[in-house]
Amino acid sequence: MWKENQQLKNKKRMKKSNLSFADTVKEGYQFEGDSIILGVPIHEGQHLTDHFIRLPLSTFNRHGLIAGATGTGKTKTLQILAEQLSAQGVPSLVMDIKGDLSGLAVKSDGHRKIDERHALIGLPFIADSSPVDFWSLSEEPGARLRATVFEFGPVLFSKILDLNELQQGIVSVLFKYSDDEALPLLDLDDFRQLLRYATNEGKEKIEANYGRIASSSVGAIMRKLVELEQNGADLFFGEISLDIEDLMMTDEMGKGVINILRLTDIQNRPKLFSTFMLQLFAEIYAQLPEAGDLDKPKFVLFIDEAHLVFKEATDALLDQIEVMVKLIRSKGVGIFFVTQNPQDIPDDVLGQLGLKIQHALRAFTAKDRKSIKLTAQNYPITEFYEVDQLITELGIGEALVTALNEDGIPTPLVHCYLRAPQSRMGILTKKEINGIISRSWMVEKYSEEINRQSAHEMLASRIREAQQSEHKEEMRTERERGRKTSRRRTSVWNQVLREVSRTASRELTRGLFDILGVRRSRRRR
Repeated sequence: MWKENQQLKNKKRMKKSNLSFADTVKEGYQFEGDSIILGVPIHEGQHLTDHFIRLPLSTFNRHGLIAGATGTGKTKTLQILAEQLSAQGVPSLVMDIKGDLSGLAVKSDGHRKIDERHALIGLPFIADSSPVDFWSLSEEPGARLRATVFEFGPVLFSKILDLNELQQGIVSVLFKYSDDEALPLLDLDDFRQLLRYATNEGKEKIEANYGRIASSSVGAIMRKLVELEQNGADLFFGEISLDIEDLMMTDEMGKGVINILRLTDIQNRPKLFSTFMLQLFAEIYAQLPEAGDLDKPKFVLFIDEAHLVFKEATDALLDQIEVMVKLIRSKGVGIFFVTQNPQDIPDDVLGQLGLKIQHALRAFTAKDRKSIKLTAQNYPITEFYEVDQLITELGIGEALVTALNEDGIPTPLVHCYLRAPQSRMGILTKKEINGIISRSWMVEKYSEEINRQSAHEMLASRIREAQQSEHKEEMRTERERGRKTSRRRTSVWNQVLREVSRTASRELTRGLFDILGVRRSRRRR
């Protein structure tokens, strides 16, 4: 049976090897379900306008990679995918670290070079815009993304703080105590107050019911909390917390909303970004039901400048990304990493990425050439290209492409001439961005800060009560001590008076006897 299967596979390989390049592309990029057009293949300098390179929507939850050197067109490729998904009713979240994806919100201004490109592709160019919402983790304009400490839970919150096993146990105890005592943990002030309470006024009660809490471990957790705050994470924790469904909206025309997360000020706050990513992955996985195989994804997440994420990410975030990439596709969610080199992505993650779009890499050094050879090995073997050489020769707006077909099999590797984005390839003005923000109901919903009574205020009240009770006890003790002192003084004074009285009586008696004695003596004489 095994030999028969091998012979069948060999026959298929021989059949494929005898196909021309055009036939290989035609067979490899035809799909039954909906797809989006990425561009046309190039072979031996010719643009094959009769054979569009299509990407099947049903495999977008198998994740993807967009790689290439600076200035080769990665961001424009991201822009193409996001707007084409939007047109198919698929919402997305785009991490805009460089600030140049805001143009998705308006139509392209058009250009002679765009017309020339589309003439070579054989596809008419139609300028279009996508519905956009702007979001922010910090002071950037847009709807504020937040989450409560309680929503993270003890395990995830411990990962953010990078705690050891003993410290994680203490965090779990404190979360359990806050739950049992109905103490809402909303922001970092709430958790800090809980730490203080656990080592002072509430220590006896907590240890009686939940076990001993070492003050030294609490101090270490407190220091980690300060470090997290210094990275700006105090801006993220609080209410109103994000409802994940608000990232998965369509507009009245049925287009998927592109949520642009503005992160231009985030590069110096890696812990803040890691905190958000951990929560986002956890919420998506926890809230979305299992979806199985879908005709198109529910939601796609684009992480631009992913090399910065992996370089600065905590071990907890790296572990979580690896787990989520493997599990989250069953929820109908795709994750796309946009980076300079495939080697920026951990191997366990890279092996899970079904769609790969490789822009040019530059070979300036021997190390660069070695890196390019390793990069070429990430792509399917092809008889039509010298991949490691071609990677260095790709022009702007060109890429090597391979996807997964509807059966999960990699499509043939092709040199693709990419279409132009239908939206503006440039940054919107501040006025244009503010205009979009002013019309957004998301901004109206999430920009309101709620500071309801939570653990901080409730524990502060308990601390005051404990301090007042302690003060009253001290006063009572002091009064009792005063009364005892007064009684002792009275007793001593009475004793002194008795002694004085006895002494005076003795002296008086002695004086009388002396007088009587003298008188008797005089009579005798």
